[in-house]
Amino acid sequence: MTTSLFTPLTLPNGNALSNRIAKAAMEENLADAGQLPGAALWRLYAAWGAGGAGLLITGNVMIDARALTGPGGVVLERNTPLEPFKQWASVARQHGARIWMQINHPGRQVLAAMGQDAWAPSAVPLDLGRHSKLFAEPRAMTTAEIYEVIERFADTAAAAEMAGFDGVQIHAAHGYLISQFLSPLTNRRNDEWGGSLENRARLLLSVVRAVRARVRSGFSVAVKLNSADFQRGGFSEDEARQIVLWLNGEAVDLVELSGGSYESPAMQGRTADGRTLAREAYFLTFARDVAAIAAMPVMTTGGIRRRSIAEAVLHEGVDVAGMASALASVPDLPNRWRDGQAVDASIVQVRWQDKAAAGLATMALVKRRLRAIAAGGQPRRWYSPVYSLVIDQIRTRKLTRRYRQWNDALRIQR
Repeated sequence: MTTSLFTPLTLPNGNALSNRIAKAAMEENLADAGQLPGAALWRLYAAWGAGGAGLLITGNVMIDARALTGPGGVVLERNTPLEPFKQWASVARQHGARIWMQINHPGRQVLAAMGQDAWAPSAVPLDLGRHSKLFAEPRAMTTAEIYEVIERFADTAAAAEMAGFDGVQIHAAHGYLISQFLSPLTNRRNDEWGGSLENRARLLLSVVRAVRARVRSGFSVAVKLNSADFQRGGFSEDEARQIVLWLNGEAVDLVELSGGSYESPAMQGRTADGRTLAREAYFLTFARDVAAIAAMPVMTTGGIRRRSIAEAVLHEGVDVAGMASALASVPDLPNRWRDGQAVDASIVQVRWQDKAAAGLATMALVKRRLRAIAAGGQPRRWYSPVYSLVIDQIRTRKLTRRYRQWNDALRIQR
């Protein structure tokens, strides 16, 4: 039987996705006070749940209140109130979609203005040229802190299950903490957590095992992995293949392949090492090769916005087509395709000479669309990148003040 976008997919744990379209993770930055999900996120995921995707993967949910990718991020720790998360899962599932929580630690990719202690495998700061000082100076983690992070991932996964989510996705891509451990550019340790690929992969495999040990077998555990860092001397495609082979021996239900980091935003279609990516489905060639060796289903995301490209992903042997910014533009795109409508999502990308600023502006455009949906409306097809970036920066400063007040109060309680 020919696999179509609307063919169900049974996962290794026996759960089924109703189709092969996934809403991939985007950083919404829409948390309510206390870094909890609220009405904005509930409305956003209700729209996506009604929009027809078989799988919804949330944006970053942080495992540690002291380490956020942005001041509007959601935090879920061992003692966090679960009612707002139960509501989030419930509205997302109303129309049959599965909802997975992406769980993450940012490592060194934290804004200096937030006053956070930037943990990293080694004290290697971000290199974003004149924008580097926007990010905190990292310090090398102690062994005790590494074990604390492993336990925190497990705590958050267990809490997600209690809140009614169908699974979690462990974020090991895009230059966040686990990705930093995988990359020889950022991991310069000489202990059991650094050096060889086996040592650099120890954190990821330890987190997968800790999470799986804390949740039931029917709860999905997925991994988001870089196909490569797209930086010279960084995590390579051959190393990513080996990681997948190791994950074959774990109870992993899906691997999503992406690429890049803040320094080399391949997930936005740009690289630091000069490699040219496809205009859509940036990582499809690698995903096709990995699908041939993976024991679990493989998903790829990165720039997919047309039905023909999503179908091409499946024709190459990849199991799930992930879409992010496309569903920020047209939240019900899967239903429209199912109904036979010839509609595609618009491109959300800024091509300024200053690549770091262009990346921030691209993210600002996406978040502006998300806020429109979260307010109960429909996003416009076009927004000004400059104005979107300005209002995003103003909003970020306000949220940063709110976060710092909240985190200071938490620090006093600890």
